[in-house]
Amino acid sequence: MSTLKVPSSLPSAKDDATQIHKAFKGLGCDAGIIINILAHRNATQRDNIQQEFETMYSYELKKGLSSELHGHLKKAILLWMQNPLERDLSTLRQSLTGPIVELKAATEVICSRSSSQIRQIKQAYTPTYGTQLEYDVDAHTSGNHKQLMLAYLSTTRYEGPEIDRVLVENDVKTIHKYGDRKAGMDEKILIQVFSERSRAHLVALDSTYQKVYGKELRRAIKREASGHFKHGLLTILQCAENPAKYFAMMLRKAMKGLGTKDTTLIRIIITRTEVDMQKIKDEYQKLYKKSLIDAVHSETLDVIFPLIFKEETWNIILVIVSV
Repeated sequence: MSTLKVPSSLPSAKDDATQIHKAFKGLGCDAGIIINILAHRNATQRDNIQQEFETMYSYELKKGLSSELHGHLKKAILLWMQNPLERDLSTLRQSLTGPIVELKAATEVICSRSSSQIRQIKQAYTPTYGTQLEYDVDAHTSGNHKQLMLAYLSTTRYEGPEIDRVLVENDVKTIHKYGDRKAGMDEKILIQVFSERSRAHLVALDSTYQKVYGKELRRAIKREASGHFKHGLLTILQCAENPAKYFAMMLRKAMKGLGTKDTTLIRIIITRTEVDMQKIKDEYQKLYKKSLIDAVHSETLDVIFPLIFKEETWNIILVIVSV
């Protein structure tokens, strides 16, 4: 599933911590050493290195990395050193309450995660930040987008493969009925279905909708919905059907046009590397007839490229300062 390359013969976590500490010394940080070590260690190994580093040097490795690195490389490495739950928590908090509110990022995290993952996020969010996730969502979103996010956060969805065919057919008829109105689709119906139904149900819903009415449900959503509300609905639907394809498309959007959306690129690559990056690469190749490696390489001037995709060590990398 993952494209992370871990050497068959590894130094001990203590040796890795020692080498990283040496990279911090002197004038400037030897980023090549840090990349060569951390980019080739899995989550458990990275945790062990952090524990050894703190034991040996009496300060946190993340603080050292934050102090020594800069720009997009710093952002990528610090995200890489977090566990998946920590990444989701920090992304949500920053995107909802940071200097620049990034509702697309918050929507992506919430609407692409399973019901059990959202439950873990909510349980950890309050003790971490002293407020409920729902409160931050309510304070920084609006309209149908807010209602969808709050409904999706508050509902426990079935995660198994079984579906109720009768309920699927009823949902299809209801959505199409309200979609045919001159005033457009009833957003409350969409919010209810997309927040309460399982992923297996939504896949069957999309398939049945196309079979009965000869058009894709996502096209109806694109026509009837707009803004962050549309983005949330499409994220839920596409992640139910094929998460790898969804993230391949999001990576393409991040690199398309004038200027690369570096934060989006970093977030998706880092968070999916140990989940389904190989599938994302395969989907990207199918969709755009170009390897994701080549696309990332050309768009980032080799900043994130060596961190995730390159097998051999880079002695020198380019660091781009965040704009």
